[in-house]
Amino acid sequence: MKAPLWGVKKSGTRPGRCDSAALLLGRTAARVLRIQFVVYSTEHSPELKARDQDVIYLDNNSTTRTDDAVIAAMQPYWQNEYGNPSSLHLLGQSARHAVERAREQVAAFVGARPRDIVFTSGGTEADNLAILGAIDANTARRRIVTTGVEHVAVFSLCEALAKRGHPVTFVSVDSDGRLDLEKFADALTPDTSVAAVMHANNETGVLFPIEDCARIAADKGVPLHVDAVQSAGKVPVNVGSWPVTTLAISAHKFHGPKGAGALYVSPRAKLRNQLVGGHQERDLRPGTENTPAIIGMGLAAELAMQSAIEGWDSVATLRDGFEREICRRVNFARVIGGAQPRIANTTNIAFVGLEAEAILIGLSQRGVCASSGSACSSGSLEPSHVLRAMGLDPDIAKGAIRFSLSKLTTEEEIDEALEIVTQVVTRLKGMSD
Repeated sequence: MKAPLWGVKKSGTRPGRCDSAALLLGRTAARVLRIQFVVYSTEHSPELKARDQDVIYLDNNSTTRTDDAVIAAMQPYWQNEYGNPSSLHLLGQSARHAVERAREQVAAFVGARPRDIVFTSGGTEADNLAILGAIDANTARRRIVTTGVEHVAVFSLCEALAKRGHPVTFVSVDSDGRLDLEKFADALTPDTSVAAVMHANNETGVLFPIEDCARIAADKGVPLHVDAVQSAGKVPVNVGSWPVTTLAISAHKFHGPKGAGALYVSPRAKLRNQLVGGHQERDLRPGTENTPAIIGMGLAAELAMQSAIEGWDSVATLRDGFEREICRRVNFARVIGGAQPRIANTTNIAFVGLEAEAILIGLSQRGVCASSGSACSSGSLEPSHVLRAMGLDPDIAKGAIRFSLSKLTTEEEIDEALEIVTQVVTRLKGMSD
């Protein structure tokens, strides 16, 4: 039998990420099973080599395909319209006009005024600017309040701030991912500098009641930052009706380009810039604007807003049907967070007794792209902090797979994915029993 393609180390080369993963996988029987499965798939599925363009993409919470119209709109700003938006000459002012037009489009997308939109490199930078900027603007208050299921852009930042001596409160959720609003309100003590709450969870799709959170924070006099990276474009986002202080979005989550994000900054917000340089973006984000990506983000926001309602009901129907059929076919499958309101495209399904990475490898070999909340750490698989915060049994959480659809996902793709997922997990279960 030939060596598996996954993580093969060539003689004399420096071990890469896959090499290290392969070494770790070999340390337990579970890893051996996984490698055997990859070898089996490679040897017995030669047709997979021809699937380069024939994939079933169910990882849209990770990133989305950039819309063709967005790519076309960006193209001139890499070539003929390449001026610096800060320059006073013709090309510079042409770029400036395009950037400000994009600012208007993004502002309309979230119900804001154009002057309140600050462009960033993505959601992570926007989250960091909002939280660190609020802390530095009010040094008399040091506490940060967030939830235990935030995206790592917020969660890891809060962990880092805790190590620097900032008191951090992680408000709990229940086993369905529901936020405890009473605990959230109690956590907002007078020494709280900022609270950070996501709108939609990136792993489970569970929606938090942001209007309630915003009202509670406003009553307590605490600035509220909202990470709306996963919800924008899937459900209405309107800062005009939410008393939030800041709100982050990212273009590549709604069919825009990577490398472009935005932070809504309300007129009452007190933020201190985290970078020092030029005077771009109201002095909050110095540096030459990424003009092509900003233009792409603006159009993607406009297109998403135009189709905000159309299409998502059908996506939810596909998602719900996928869940039901998987659970009918696979008696060890469990839906995580399914009892709560969710964004229409997301399902997190745990395959009890299996490890997520083994499943993902098998799915990838069959042309299905999905993702997991598990991370390989210190030679052992640990459930993500999100699933741990939900209090899930490790035997359930280790086998959790996130499938995230888009408006481009077809019924035929879901039907084929059902067959592949069922075959992969059933085969792995048989190998592990």
